[in-house]
Amino acid sequence: MVTIGDVARTAGVSRSTASYALSGKRSVSPEVRRQVAEAVRQLGYTPNAGARALATSQTMVIGLLARFLEDEFAPAMLQYITGVSDTARELGYDILLVTEADGARALRRITDSRMVDGVVLLNVAHDDVRLPVLRAAPQPGALVGLPGDCSGLDVFDLDFEEAGRLMVEHMHRLGHHELVLVSQPEHVARRGGAYVWRLRDAAIEQARVRGIRLHAVFGESRQPEVGAILHDLLDAHPGATGILLNNEAAAAALPSVLHARGLTVPDDLSVVGRYSDEFARTFSLPYSSIESAPDRLGNMAVRQLVRRIGSAERRNEPYVVRFLSPEFTDRSSTGAPRGPAPVGRARRSAGLP
Repeated sequence: MVTIGDVARTAGVSRSTASYALSGKRSVSPEVRRQVAEAVRQLGYTPNAGARALATSQTMVIGLLARFLEDEFAPAMLQYITGVSDTARELGYDILLVTEADGARALRRITDSRMVDGVVLLNVAHDDVRLPVLRAAPQPGALVGLPGDCSGLDVFDLDFEEAGRLMVEHMHRLGHHELVLVSQPEHVARRGGAYVWRLRDAAIEQARVRGIRLHAVFGESRQPEVGAILHDLLDAHPGATGILLNNEAAAAALPSVLHARGLTVPDDLSVVGRYSDEFARTFSLPYSSIESAPDRLGNMAVRQLVRRIGSAERRNEPYVVRFLSPEFTDRSSTGAPRGPAPVGRARRSAGLP
């Protein structure tokens, strides 16, 4: 087994210097750090986790609490997990993924036992029962998602209010007067998914200011239910010339719904979604969208967390709440309205009930 002594000899430095170069606990020159890194690469050296924990009081592990909930679209959640894990790996940390239903108990277990150096929380609810546990933990924590009380924690999220306003404003500039907004399932909002009502309420208010008729409805998270809801919405609102999607499952289902009805985008219907560019590529979505940036949010959370882990002084710095400004990706799925879409006729001609 390769040891730190082997690394030191190959790099031509002392054992302690090699150790400092790897741990960052003392300053070493860039040249020495490069020599040590090259020796590590050549020898395939991996630090012993147990010995490292005893020597540094660090595990080099970040706890990631996330759940794949039935009422949320799993591929969208996976993108947030990937954003966290990729950045952690880049910074030399492993991830302990915890998906236990009782998140507060799981969090207490991994922090009390010092299994991790810090914690990232996903699936953050408005009144999240995990937050008092995390605030009392000896390790720092970071959240991807906005709770009702941000005190004592670093928080990172998309500015969903601005996203809602931007979606409506974009349609207003094109001349649309009647829109449909499809949000996540209602029970996601009921259990505290604030991002649902943050975007929804802001879109409703912006529509009111602009004199736009906006039909705001809750969707579903899986087929065939979400497809049926989209069909029902287009039947119920034949005057709507645009659809806004704050629901990844609805966005993934919409192409087949429109194809079945013989509708084209943007000739018959303008569409704007809220999801990541990677999500759009994965599901071949041709719709313009607000970038949800799960990778960037995970990156920001992990970097801030590691910053606090690595320094006692930084552990006591003021906590931050940072919002990513929404960015609009134009995929040519919106245009000036050309009159009410023939949604009812198209559905009947396609042989749909």
